[in-house]
Amino acid sequence: MIRLHHVPASRSFRVLWMLEELGLEAEIVTYAIGDGSLRAPEVLALTPAGRVPALEIDGQALFESGAIVEYLAETRAEAGLGRPVGHPDRGRYLQCLHFAETQASLIENLNLSHIFLRPPARPSIPVLKITTARLKATLGALERLLEWRDHLLGDFSAADVMLGFNLWAAPRYVRMAPFPALAAYRDRLAARPAFVAARAKDGEQDFYDREFYEILDV
Repeated sequence: MIRLHHVPASRSFRVLWMLEELGLEAEIVTYAIGDGSLRAPEVLALTPAGRVPALEIDGQALFESGAIVEYLAETRAEAGLGRPVGHPDRGRYLQCLHFAETQASLIENLNLSHIFLRPPARPSIPVLKITTARLKATLGALERLLEWRDHLLGDFSAADVMLGFNLWAAPRYVRMAPFPALAAYRDRLAARPAFVAARAKDGEQDFYDREFYEILDV
């Protein structure tokens, strides 16, 4: 039995998508942000920070989406989604896997400022502007990379699962018109049968309440 502990539209979608790419069936246990369910002792025993994803697989429990995606790619190497030691793309592959979390941490900070910090807390406008600018810079780096590639390494890989996921949250904070290559890349990812299957199992997110979050300097 494979069991995924999951919040819809969160980083755990990366693992759900990766499982679909590998053709692995999993039981999905769904939680909501903010209702306290992620602080239950049985959840903290699997993921000590009370965060998703956590994946029960191969007789163990794993947490951290990057670690899980990398583990799945390496232990199911026949699918060709990883880049093993000695592969010429190994360095770029690892770089993309970990750059995904650099970008995601910026999105997370914007989520906190725009959504999860309620009044009387007031986000710092300069910090919002700086974080948004940094997120836009990461998108620009990906745009340049994807102007001449269909995927991050040419062929689809686990790196696309890690970084591609971010392209469903980043447009909440950065206008995507300057990034046509990223828009086309996102469309390619969304058309993958495994992505479609994962999205059908994902569930509906309940934290974003608008398509775009403006920085209101008030």
